[in-house]
Amino acid sequence: MFRWIKLFGDWYIGFWVIGLFLFALQEIPYMLMPLFKLKSNPIMNMQEFSVILDVCEKVTGSLCIIIMTFLVREKASVFDIGQGVCRLGFVAAVVVLCLNYLGWGFYFHGYQTFGIMMFFIVALPPLYYVCIGLWRENLMLCMIGIVFEMIHFVHVYANLKI
Repeated sequence: MFRWIKLFGDWYIGFWVIGLFLFALQEIPYMLMPLFKLKSNPIMNMQEFSVILDVCEKVTGSLCIIIMTFLVREKASVFDIGQGVCRLGFVAAVVVLCLNYLGWGFYFHGYQTFGIMMFFIVALPPLYYVCIGLWRENLMLCMIGIVFEMIHFVHVYANLKI
């Protein structure tokens, strides 16, 4: 873990390489999608409901990745599961990611109901970042992740309902 510029308290602008790895883990289904011959692909073929929601979604999602990867604590280790809430956040992140993969499995096999898409594919990725924020004791990531959750859910809900 690298620490470059002290911000406040024990927080630095730095670089946590595992943050990039965690982001890549969440993106694996999108990387695998071309390997599947999907008869329909509603997630990738949505009509755009609101440009404003689209921009807000992209900004908050990008902020989650930036904060997770480049906002580091002075005494944080590269990889430590921790105790208490930190450990709960780590376990929750693993469970959320596995459930997201399960949802993508359903999706790739043609089970593309509104409920499956909204829960497994839409609601879980922002929650993954909130859980990582808990694990890393990164309140800013938790807060931005919650905002991302709300915007992402409303935006995709509206797009799928058009």
